[in-house]
Amino acid sequence: MNGRLVLAGNVIADLVIEVPALPERGSDVIGTRTETTAGGGFNTLVAARRLGTEAVFAGLHGTGPYGDLVRDALDAEDIGTLLPVRTDGDTGFTVALIDSGGERTFVTSFGVEATLTPSDIDTLAAELRPGDLLQLSGYGLVLSANGPLLSGFTAGLPSDITVCLDPAPLVADIPEAVLAPVLARVDWLSVNAREARLMSGHEDPRAAVTALRDRLSPGAGVLVRADKDGCWLAAPGQAPTHVPGFPVDAVDSNGAGDAHVGSFLALIGQGHDPVTAARGANAAAAYAVARRGPATAPDRTALAAFLGQDPLAQRLFGADPH
Repeated sequence: MNGRLVLAGNVIADLVIEVPALPERGSDVIGTRTETTAGGGFNTLVAARRLGTEAVFAGLHGTGPYGDLVRDALDAEDIGTLLPVRTDGDTGFTVALIDSGGERTFVTSFGVEATLTPSDIDTLAAELRPGDLLQLSGYGLVLSANGPLLSGFTAGLPSDITVCLDPAPLVADIPEAVLAPVLARVDWLSVNAREARLMSGHEDPRAAVTALRDRLSPGAGVLVRADKDGCWLAAPGQAPTHVPGFPVDAVDSNGAGDAHVGSFLALIGQGHDPVTAARGANAAAAYAVARRGPATAPDRTALAAFLGQDPLAQRLFGADPH
């Protein structure tokens, strides 16, 4: 349980607006609720930290109201920062529109987090420890400055660092020269159904998870997140399998994928096998979407209560989830 989750990505501000439905082009719609919170990779870090894994933010953060918001949110969750505050600009933000069905649509405006430098990469490399779990996001790889630096850095990581990539909605915009070295090094690829289709050409999740694993090194695994249907898992050396989800009434899917990724990595880092970790991640994501807010992943006690008499609770936490 010594491995940390290290996010080499972005934590930015989320300007969340709930709407009855998305507006037509050129029209307007009145929001029913607004909130400004920390978002982006923050949700992944929180999910891991609440399950008992040390979490560290290894991205850039700026000077201004959004940078202050991000650092305050990280402090509140006992999540450390690796890089110093940048004084040449503020942290960026995302406008997240959540419709009445709980689906979310994003528009992102990046700040200092889009201006990674070689010296930042050197600092990150020096701070990594054997056993760490490094989380990458397509939001970082798609950026013209960050992408090549992160790609080259990832390709050279030693085998005692577990690397996970969540390619994010912008996966089709990541240059192949940036994406290919990362895919060749990752230990885990976690994608949603849309991303799986874009990367594999397959609508069927079983076919997609098989095709995606074929793009990776022999010891790597793939998860295709399927929302209420759980996920498809292609673990190293094992046949693809469907891992069932946990039915809930979804009220806010913002951050659900991040909750799944952070929980899965935390449980893998704590020594659980991939199927157990995937089912635990399914439960954590289900818990999260049934609650409003982007960072609603459960802690160990809440996840154990959510699972109730399910044998998974005993496998994850034993007799005491604390």
